[in-house]
Amino acid sequence: MSQEKGQTVAFIAVDSITVVNPRSRPKRSFKEMVDSIASVGLKKPITVTRSRDHGAGYDLVCGQGRLEAFRLLGEKTIPAFVVDLDPQDSLIASLVENFARRQLRGIDLLHDIGAMKQRGHTEAEITRMTGLSSEYVKGIIHLLEKGEQRLLQSVEAGIVPVAIAVQIADADDIGVQEALQQAYERNELRGKRLLAAKRLVDRRAKYGNALVSNLTRKPKISSMSLVRAYEQDTERKRMLIRKAEATKARLLLITAAMREMLRDEALVEVMQQEGLGNMPKVLSDRIFPGRVA
Repeated sequence: MSQEKGQTVAFIAVDSITVVNPRSRPKRSFKEMVDSIASVGLKKPITVTRSRDHGAGYDLVCGQGRLEAFRLLGEKTIPAFVVDLDPQDSLIASLVENFARRQLRGIDLLHDIGAMKQRGHTEAEITRMTGLSSEYVKGIIHLLEKGEQRLLQSVEAGIVPVAIAVQIADADDIGVQEALQQAYERNELRGKRLLAAKRLVDRRAKYGNALVSNLTRKPKISSMSLVRAYEQDTERKRMLIRKAEATKARLLLITAAMREMLRDEALVEVMQQEGLGNMPKVLSDRIFPGRVA
């Protein structure tokens, strides 16, 4: 956000600043920030606005990490840009700043899109303020509304394009496989990304759309959950059998067709003239079982 108009720089008591929209941050990067501030000082002041809800205090607009580092270092005051914003504009400024600087985890940035939507901003306004495409914003809001945490994480990590994630969120099991197939054919998911997307789909089907923290206690396994897991595993095996049978039928059809073609002497002669008269022994044995070479 701009640091030019309607603000001054002042030393503000750290205890008078309230973090309105607190965020967690990786311990390693936070420690690096603390060490940097301790050794070379603060490179850029934080931004605050006078609080309308906390008396004579201030609300933080951006710079939570720097503020927490000062508190950890035992500092009593911190340099700050003081801007004049109402609570809603202050929150939006904080969200836009985070988008611009990418200080938050990607998944937090996606949730901030939802927060802007909940506060009454239209998709067009969010697009304009964040600089993201309208398709991306619309897709993220849709995934947030459906609670698709796993898909959101895959979008943030660049594994699955947002349009494909929306297709998966709205589809049944068959539709999900079709979406992956179409993405492969359009060259949108290939190689490692395709494998990662398939793993994501499997985990989503097994564990649901939400991400469960490793710190949460695992629920007790009930007889119903065991039966449900057994039924799901059985259905997956049935699907594999159906796919295997379909593949076998296609192979038999192809083998029969090639056998019929190779009985056409004129065709065989043309193939030999073109240097195509030989074929792998494994293929020949399958087309003409029992024939002695």
